Amino acid sequence: MAYIDPIIDFMNNIFWGYVLIYGLLGVGVFFTLRLGFLQFRHFPEFFRVVKGSSSTDKAGITPIQALTVSLASRVGTGNLAGVAVALTLGGPGAIFWMWMVALVGMATAYAESTLAQLYKVRNAEGQYRGGPAFYISHGLGLPWLGGVFSICLILSFGLVFNAVQANSIADAVEAAFGFEKYWIGIVLAALAGIVIFGGIRSIARVAEVIVPFMAVAYLLVAIYVLAVHITEVPTMLWLIVRDAFGLEEAVGGVTGGLAAAMLNGVKRGLFSNEAGMGSAPNIAAVATPDPHHPSSQGLVQGLGVFIDTLLICTATALMILLSGVYEAGPDAVTGTELTQTALSAHTGEWGTYFVAIAIFFFAFTSIIGNYSYSENALTFLGAGNKVGLTIMRIAVLLMVIWGSVQSVRTVFNTADASMGLMATINLIAIVALSGTVAKLTKDYFRQKKSGMEPMFDNDDYPELRGKIDGTIWTPHGDIVRKS
Repeated sequence: MAYIDPIIDFMNNIFWGYVLIYGLLGVGVFFTLRLGFLQFRHFPEFFRVVKGSSSTDKAGITPIQALTVSLASRVGTGNLAGVAVALTLGGPGAIFWMWMVALVGMATAYAESTLAQLYKVRNAEGQYRGGPAFYISHGLGLPWLGGVFSICLILSFGLVFNAVQANSIADAVEAAFGFEKYWIGIVLAALAGIVIFGGIRSIARVAEVIVPFMAVAYLLVAIYVLAVHITEVPTMLWLIVRDAFGLEEAVGGVTGGLAAAMLNGVKRGLFSNEAGMGSAPNIAAVATPDPHHPSSQGLVQGLGVFIDTLLICTATALMILLSGVYEAGPDAVTGTELTQTALSAHTGEWGTYFVAIAIFFFAFTSIIGNYSYSENALTFLGAGNKVGLTIMRIAVLLMVIWGSVQSVRTVFNTADASMGLMATINLIAIVALSGTVAKLTKDYFRQKKSGMEPMFDNDDYPELRGKIDGTIWTPHGDIVRKS
């Protein structure tokens, strides 16, 4: 690793020091403005579209399944270990920049998932597949770049990110129960294998049960902690805002004001909510939207960003800041250990076990969710057959075992580099296709305003003829426009 680390550090310096630190916020602001502050003006609609069902179309999964699978990927180490890393390296102000990334990221997530829905295809078994590779290829006419994106997706989500999740599980379980990391990795790989060898539908069924249960349980514990310290919460929130702009005295000589807070907040914010990364659109494309319009699934995935960062990440940050054990600096306790220590300070020894269990389920569902994205990439590359999928699944399980015994720094830095390249390609693509996103958005809310149930009509988009599978968007016989 001594030879690999300098290369990874160089890539991270380029992506995070020059490209994405401004690109992510810039693209989020761009779509927020171009779509008329969609995430604020139409916030109730983000919830309404989750209730739909794909019972009339067996080629896809339901909107709620698509949301839980994307949350399975989003809600993982970024929410527990990642928030702790952001706090120790960037100070409390890093949380503010995580919020900013999430607020504008809701618009970005909406845009990329709407495009994924529009350009989705059917695979050899008749099931929906899609994602950034497909809209890059068909929308921009750049199949070679779609191939590059697919390779990045497989490397980052299929392999590296799953090593990250396994790393956090191993750390948490070892700290709480004393098991050796190697055996933790083997057991984790075995459990993951049972699910991923069943394909995307198996993943969706598991995520639909586990994700809501764990998210609610975690938020209930956070609500208890906040209720006990309710008088201190406003002070902590104001501390986050002050530190975000360098108005708070540096702690441990590390926070470094605006630059460090923004850098670490944006990095960990993207790693957590994935807005603009091009990951969640892969499962968004698999869903059958209800209403039967691409924008519907875009709204579903925008809601995922809100749940991930504004709710779960904020809960973690406040529990750490209110615990009295938080310290900033390169030598301070960080990652999973800090989150466990903080919750133990609030609730006693059982807090260590609770975080270990939460990390296990959050990160486990992230592993199976991340794998589901790889199936779409393999389909685009023409390797989505039985042999290709088997090789991919075995490679994923081997990375789970490898990640469980690696150092936090190496694993996280590798994830940052692969995520940076992937996000850069995707951000360029969705900005280039922003005109289509804007037209779809106007169409959706025009129909809503007129009292109709929004429905995509191929005839209204002659410029897309030959670029999308029109048969997917031809209304099924039992789908009627509601008035």
